[in-house]
Amino acid sequence: MSSITRTITPWVTSAVTSGALRSVRRGAAEVRRRIGGEPHRVLYFHQLDDPYSQLTAQILPRLAARWDVVIEPFLVGPPPDAAAPERARLENWSRLDAARVAPYYGLEFADRARQPSERALKRAASLLAAASPEALVKHAGEIGAALWSLDETRLDALAEHPPQGLGVATPAEIESACRRGDERRKGLGHYLGATFHYGGEWYWGVDRLHHLERRLHDLGLARAGAGAGPTIVRPDYAQAPVVGGNGAGMALEFYPSLRSPYTYIAMERTYALARRYGIELRLRPVLPMVMRGLPIPAEKSMYIVLDTKREADDAGIPFGHISDPVGRPVERGFSLYPLACARGRAAEYLLAFARAAWAEGIDCGTDEGLRHVVTAAGLDWQEAGPHLDVDAGWRAELEANRAQMFELGLWGVPSYRLIGPDPESDFPVWGQDRIWLLEAEIRRRGGFGDGTTAGA
Repeated sequence: MSSITRTITPWVTSAVTSGALRSVRRGAAEVRRRIGGEPHRVLYFHQLDDPYSQLTAQILPRLAARWDVVIEPFLVGPPPDAAAPERARLENWSRLDAARVAPYYGLEFADRARQPSERALKRAASLLAAASPEALVKHAGEIGAALWSLDETRLDALAEHPPQGLGVATPAEIESACRRGDERRKGLGHYLGATFHYGGEWYWGVDRLHHLERRLHDLGLARAGAGAGPTIVRPDYAQAPVVGGNGAGMALEFYPSLRSPYTYIAMERTYALARRYGIELRLRPVLPMVMRGLPIPAEKSMYIVLDTKREADDAGIPFGHISDPVGRPVERGFSLYPLACARGRAAEYLLAFARAAWAEGIDCGTDEGLRHVVTAAGLDWQEAGPHLDVDAGWRAELEANRAQMFELGLWGVPSYRLIGPDPESDFPVWGQDRIWLLEAEIRRRGGFGDGTTAGA
């Protein structure tokens, strides 16, 4: 990326991610809907072999009952290879993660250590491809439960006596239905299953449902008697006491990337989490995915930026004035990382760099930009000078961290591993939207009790 591009980009991204432009886009979508005489239509894209789709399918009937919207469902296939470069790892992790979070959402999913068979997927697809939209919304969770039980006799029984509104589609009809869903999803600019699309915006699964429901609420679309608050909630530990437990003996490994917007909005919360429970924080930075040879399609990059902005706004974290640090800025930044470690300012340095790149629009590849980062981290620029652009072992360290992360079954960032206390097994976690799950596990292991309040 050229210096000119890095100079212009922050102003462009500030406009693209601004709350004002988001409001304009939403208003324009509502005007188009009214002019066209359309109902409030929420598109839903269901991927049968995706555990997150199975979680989401379970709440579709509740959404239909709660909101005065038309839910238009589509069957879709897996994301393309470019959007899922570690497909086997993604499948394995998705099952484990879905099984972990399901109880907190009041949902059901069990990880049986393998994906459904091709025959079972075809049988489940035949039932849903022949379904009316209303029937798919009503029965997708039931069909998915049979599919993910890995007991194919359950699917066979459903196919012999389909629930009302379902049928048995031919292979050609299944292919046509999935192709239609894939084309609609791609045309609207996404790649994942378990996704909702409404009025120009995307919402992924149960983890982003609160953003969609907040928008529907603001439009006054709650049905009579639906009540206030989101359809599903997860634990909120903001007001939970930390007395009566003990964080000693636990350590939290944190795998950040300086080019990851999700990592940036997780940093301060991760540091605060470790401080809150008296847990040792171990930093394990890695190189960005694209600098490790893993591609990131344009549609994925755009969704990530816009989604990060929503999550950042909820967390009260500044985000959107961006100077992408990919390539040389990241390398120059990490050349000073050993010095930051030696001075006990590693966490502050990583945060200062990420904030400069993702919220302040500072080109961290320049000496001026790095001077800002170094000073913000509480380090001395004069001392930093001789270390700049010198590889004092940081490449080997980051590669060792990457290898360790892969051994955990993870490949994306931010990732975590909670360790101890003995004899507890390690607890790996992926994503800034799993910090609450880390906290739940810390509280369990440390004997802090529940003490949660409902929160989205």
